[in-house]
Amino acid sequence: MTGPRAARALPPPSVLDAFAVGGTVVPLPGGRGLSVRVGNVVLKPVDGTEEEAEWAASVYERLLAGAGGFRVPRPLRAADGRSVVDGWTGCELLSGRPGPAGHWHEVLAAGRAFHAALSDVPCPAFLSRRTHPWAVADRVAWGEEETDVPAQLADPYAALLALRRPVRLPVQLVHGDLTGNVLLAAGEPPGVIDFSPYWRPPVYAEAVVVADGLLWFDAPRTLLARPGECPDWTQLLVRALLFRLVAAGRLAGPTARVTEEEAARYTRTIETVRRGPSAGRR
Repeated sequence: MTGPRAARALPPPSVLDAFAVGGTVVPLPGGRGLSVRVGNVVLKPVDGTEEEAEWAASVYERLLAGAGGFRVPRPLRAADGRSVVDGWTGCELLSGRPGPAGHWHEVLAAGRAFHAALSDVPCPAFLSRRTHPWAVADRVAWGEEETDVPAQLADPYAALLALRRPVRLPVQLVHGDLTGNVLLAAGEPPGVIDFSPYWRPPVYAEAVVVADGLLWFDAPRTLLARPGECPDWTQLLVRALLFRLVAAGRLAGPTARVTEEEAARYTRTIETVRRGPSAGRR
């Protein structure tokens, strides 16, 4: 999920000129509160490195050529070919409203189609160099790094580590934050936006959506019953919860307190995952 909202910046005239857009700048809701709309395009400051932003634009351009079962926004490029100008990037505005409440299966289906289209994209080198809270949390979730968490999260963190077991699944490029980044519009395939790349099993990306649903959206317990065979499904849910918990702790900072409700939210969800989809109704 999203982190703390940063103070919203507005694109300077040099960015509007480079991308050949004009009109009223309108702040957009959702995400980290960074994006703005100008006419029929979306602009946002690069949230990471320019290398990653340029790479993501190239991947989306590739998907535009043969996407099936989903839509992606067309990236903007300046006259000289850059997709990043003065720290800003842009894309066309896709129609639709974000899920996921009430549309869990549509979000998951969009993710499967998106990941099928990404199956032969190589792992970008920058993934291993990222140090933002979500990148660290991803590595911790998969046992590639260790970290401390705020005291209020120590018990659910320990419970998840005790539940974690090895898994062996094929890995590829995945979108690790689909939950609020699938746009649904009548008569249109779902739109996938704000690519958050990770190198993990595709079904793990689905587990993150399910974990988000249980944590924050009061999703039905039946969402735990994934169609098809996946003997490691519970282990992927454990990693998804670790991912969200560690990111929440790092976003809070070393001296900040996590609320009791936040800690209790993880404890309840861990118990839900332990019990599985058939243990009563939510």
